[in-house]
Formats: sequence, structure tokens, C-alpha cells
Amino acid sequence: MQEKPPTGAKPPNSDGTTTSPVRKVMIDAERAGQRIDNFLRGELPGVPKGRLYRLLRRGEVRVNGGRVRAEHKLEEGDEVRVPPARIRAEGAPPSEKMASDMLDHVIYEDKRLLVINKPTGIAVHGGSGISHGVIELLRHARTDLKDLALVHRIDRETSGCLVLAKRRSALRELHERFREGLVEKNYMALVVGDWQLGDQLIDAPLYVQNRQNGERHVVVSGKHGKPAQTRVALSRKYGAYSLLQCAPLTGRTHQIRVHLDHAEHPIVGDERYGDDDANRKAKRLGLRRLFLHAQSIAFPDNSGNELHFTAPLAEDLEKFLQLAGSEGRRRRKHGPYGSR
Repeated sequence: MQEKPPTGAKPPNSDGTTTSPVRKVMIDAERAGQRIDNFLRGELPGVPKGRLYRLLRRGEVRVNGGRVRAEHKLEEGDEVRVPPARIRAEGAPPSEKMASDMLDHVIYEDKRLLVINKPTGIAVHGGSGISHGVIELLRHARTDLKDLALVHRIDRETSGCLVLAKRRSALRELHERFREGLVEKNYMALVVGDWQLGDQLIDAPLYVQNRQNGERHVVVSGKHGKPAQTRVALSRKYGAYSLLQCAPLTGRTHQIRVHLDHAEHPIVGDERYGDDDANRKAKRLGLRRLFLHAQSIAFPDNSGNELHFTAPLAEDLEKFLQLAGSEGRRRRKHGPYGSR
């Protein structure tokens, strides 16, 4: 990507923001195929999404001299006019320890891809009150990863396989694999109760609601929801719980969590969609988080070779399974109230 010299940056504003200059950016092969709205997010960091869309609607953003819609895809050789905008000053960088610790979770890397076993409690990227996510931590830890981008997302509370692209060309190719249905994802979920439904396809449309505090809440809705399907199979029983293998065929927000709650077997430790009483009991046994883990992901590379990545369960989840199994054996032997 080549940029023409900026017209000159302005001094900081009284609110701590800076006003970026007008720029004209030439699109190279690596950034071709990117939507203009996504391109602007990278060029104008910190500018709210709504403001970016207003810039597009007003025609302040131009591609080859003309107006474009948010979904317009850039082509190699395009010239993009990036208008002036107030950019929020960068906050404090992440701690060196947090950044270096994230590198310890890398399970695969080549020239195009990076795959990590994401820890629970860390968002995939910053925003909405979260200063630093996986993307920011990895970019801070390694300066060569400045173009790192998410291929897909998993919830903040969920652990496991997360694939990131080091090049725009790899990102485009993998997004195409998703659209073609060539990506297979498998999750492990520990749910409340004795799963007796066998192999099950949960086909229930999902609708995203926004609560007053801004948090997203998803419900099953035949009227407003978008199609959502999850294949579920029993892996093993652990006392009062069932460990399930879940393969989402669609990628809706909180899909597995809502589908399993809809099947009346909520995930253990799910504070948003789960059972409060069951969560309290699990906490007494030592579970401190959602028991949902992205165990594996597989897809063909650009040569047709199948790539398959697996992330082992974290120690805290393994320990809880052992305790839950021991508790179940004790109850079967002595009954819920002690020795007979």
C-alpha cells in the first residue's frame, strides 16, 4: 500500500483527540478485496463505527473520486480519499507480561496464519470498555504482527482455538472457506443434567437483543431470528453433568450457549444463559468460569491440504471434570445424604 504525503497534521484538540489530515491511499494487492468500512477502521483507529458510516453516507470518503457504500470492496490500484477525522489518543499499552504470556498460547504459526489456544476471560479484541484483547496483545508482543486480523471470533468467556491471519490475502481466502461451508469447528461443553437426547441437530433461529446496559442478549425467535444450527453429541457423563461435543453449522452470536439452554441443558458456569443454582453448586466444586472450549478447527488451505488444529482443555477444566466425576461416584455409592 502506498500513501501520498499528508496535508499536515493539526495540533491536539482540548479533549485529548487529534485531527488526522486528509490522505489519499493507493490500494495494493495485499489489501484488495477488503470492504471500505473495514479499511476505514484501520485507517482511523478510535473513530466510532457510527461516525465512519456517516463519513461514507456524506460522500467524504471517495474511491477513485466517487462515492461508495459501506459494503464496497476495494480493488488493487484504487485510490481512496480518507477524510480528516478526530482520532482518540491511544491509551496505555498492555503490560509486557500480558503480551508475552499470550505468545505462550500459540499452537501453530506459518507465514500466513497464527493459531492460539485463547485463554478464558480475554476478548478477541479491545473495545466496549476492554482496553486490550488478543489482537492488541499479540501486536504489542511482536511488531511483525501489525497486520494481524481475526479470521473468526469466539466469546470472551470461551477458551480454545482461535485462528488469525497475518496477511490480508490469507484473511480473504479463509473468509471464503467460511462462506463455502468448508470450515469445521468443534466445541466441548459441559452441561447441567443427564443428556439423553442422543445425537441431535438443534435447529432454532436466533435473534440478538440489546439490553439497556448495551450487552447483547440472544433469544430463540422463529419470527425475528436468523437461521442457526448446532450438531450435538454426548461425549461422557460426569456425575450431575454431561460433556457434549458441539459442532456449530452457523456462526451466530452465543449460538451454542443459547441452543443448549433451549434444549434445557444449559452450560455449567454460564452466568448469562445458565442455571443460577447449578452455577453456585459448580462454583463450590471449584469452577470459576464458563465450561465451553473450542476444541478444534479444520479447513483446507489454498493448496487443498486439510489443516486441523486442536487445543487441549485447560487445567482448571480438567480438574473440575475429575471432581465432578468423583462427586457423582460418591453420590451413587452413599446417596445424596451420606452413608446408608
